[in-house]
Amino acid sequence: MAIYHLRATMISRSAGRSATAAAAYRSAELIVDQRTGLAFDYRARGGVDHVETLAPADAPTWVQDRAALWNAVELAETRKNSQVAREVRVALPCELDATQRLQLVRDFCQREFVDRGMVADIALHAPGREGDERNHHAHILLTTREIGPEGFTTKNRDWNARELLEGWREAWARDTNHALERCGTHERVDHRTLEAQRVEAQERALEARERGDEAEALRETVRAVSLDRQPLPQLSAGAWQLKERGIEVAAVQVWREIKKQAVEVARVAQELAEKGRAWLERVAERAAEQVRDVVERVAPADAWGDFFAAAAPGASAAAEGLARDLDVERRQEAQREAAEREARERVQEQERRAHERDDGHDYGL
Repeated sequence: MAIYHLRATMISRSAGRSATAAAAYRSAELIVDQRTGLAFDYRARGGVDHVETLAPADAPTWVQDRAALWNAVELAETRKNSQVAREVRVALPCELDATQRLQLVRDFCQREFVDRGMVADIALHAPGREGDERNHHAHILLTTREIGPEGFTTKNRDWNARELLEGWREAWARDTNHALERCGTHERVDHRTLEAQRVEAQERALEARERGDEAEALRETVRAVSLDRQPLPQLSAGAWQLKERGIEVAAVQVWREIKKQAVEVARVAQELAEKGRAWLERVAERAAEQVRDVVERVAPADAWGDFFAAAAPGASAAAEGLARDLDVERRQEAQREAAEREARERVQEQERRAHERDDGHDYGL
């Protein structure tokens, strides 16, 4: 099942972080920070499927060297609380293959980030060995300064706008759904809040019920039930590491409880869907039986056996088609009877005339 996730965070020195360390970890490479002299070596780390750097056309060629890129970013910042980079994390649909996932991320980054002047360092990660096997995801490190042929220049504060972030969230949902559609799956994602999606599902269920579309009403009702839950809270990097080591701090306990509730909601929604489908099947069967009873009063019982076997799922449509067929047969039967009656009358008339001729003959008896 495709899920939606896009989260943007800042990498700041005030939190003890650096762009060089973040880039080294996400790409599973060795990067030495020229500003601090620290070496970040993550070459033994697995699970990195693909890395690449996308840059504006007028950027210097050295941006394709990951170590040179992020060292230049660090050296361009002078304050101890500088925000050195932005990270965007996205969930990748497990329904896509590796090539499709890469193309999805590449196209999104080019249009939303690089075309605006940012350098995007992309790392596609595979699911963890002990986690959900569907958890394909990407880390995108973005620069915060304008860049030209000579290197980095001024900070672009417009890139911090909330409206821009909302645009990224909507664009990622749109791009993901286009990719899912192209690969032939019916799964879709939605960037809106769970509450907004649930209200929409309830409204659609009501509209479907009013127009008599019980199947659609059931689907939207199940969707509304599945969305009636709390969103899974975000864990900080430290809390996540503690969770992975089995240490149950308060934030991890809350995360586990909400995840448990989400699993239970999903179970209830699935059970409702199964019961609803069974109910719709029973309704269709009863409707088909009612139509069959009507037909058997005007036609032999076995005349429509094959028809009902094929038409039972659409009993209403079958009834309309059946009525038309019966009307045609009645007209054809009336025409046959009229033709037979005319033939009998002609024969009778011929016999009568022949009898009259015979009566007028003298056989010399």
